[in-house]
Amino acid sequence: MAVPFSHSSVRLSAPKAHQSGTDYYCRASGYAKCHSLLHVNSWSAAANYVALQDGRGKFIGKSLVRNHLMKRRVGIWKCATMEEIEAEKSLIENDAKERMDKTIETIRSNFNAVRSGRANPAMLDRIEVEYYGSPVSLKSIAQISTPDASSLLIQPYDKSSLKTIEKAIVTSDLDLTPSNDGEVIRLSIPQLTSDRRKELSKIVAKQAEEGKVAIRNIRRDAIKAYEKLEKEKKLSEDNVKDLSSDLQKLTDAYMKKIESLQAQKEKELLKV
Repeated sequence: MAVPFSHSSVRLSAPKAHQSGTDYYCRASGYAKCHSLLHVNSWSAAANYVALQDGRGKFIGKSLVRNHLMKRRVGIWKCATMEEIEAEKSLIENDAKERMDKTIETIRSNFNAVRSGRANPAMLDRIEVEYYGSPVSLKSIAQISTPDASSLLIQPYDKSSLKTIEKAIVTSDLDLTPSNDGEVIRLSIPQLTSDRRKELSKIVAKQAEEGKVAIRNIRRDAIKAYEKLEKEKKLSEDNVKDLSSDLQKLTDAYMKKIESLQAQKEKELLKV
């Protein structure tokens, strides 16, 4: 959500030459451009001097902000303070980073669900069980442990759910056969064949590429948000270039995170 922009009622002596309906822009040290609602307006600024120019950048006058000159009020300028602009920029940056973090977590979860030759409770993270008419995650209704490197032990909090848990595992894509003794469910994790390892490596590579596409899309959305601020005269073209450069560095860092997770998972899959 965009931060609302404030405006003040400080008055300036207007330049003599101006046309009705023309948008004017003001610029002062430490302040961004702002647009007029009327002709030549007032503006809140820390600087004493304000340079005025038209929409084409042509200089049309300068006003000195002093009490004895504030005799004529021509209009009101709606201007964003630096604090407000920084707040809006932070919203865009934080949103992009938060979405990128979620993408990394999704990739990590997807990789964990790809089984390797070793037992890992995370292999069951995506298993959902029909429990009293509602789908719930397996780990929310059962305790999952690893008695040894090649087996998983599932102990449900409610024994009446054993059959539905067994069915959920059988119908999943884990290619595992559960053993239900009426108390717990045991899963034996067989060693992967060479062909199966290569197949799973391709799945991991595909998931990694999907994650990279998601990161690029997040970057694209942030760039569009910056360009929107530029059109609204809240950011300059140079501001957008600098912010885009910083955003690219952030994007590159998350791309490296994905590549690191992919390399780690592929190493795990190829390990006999």
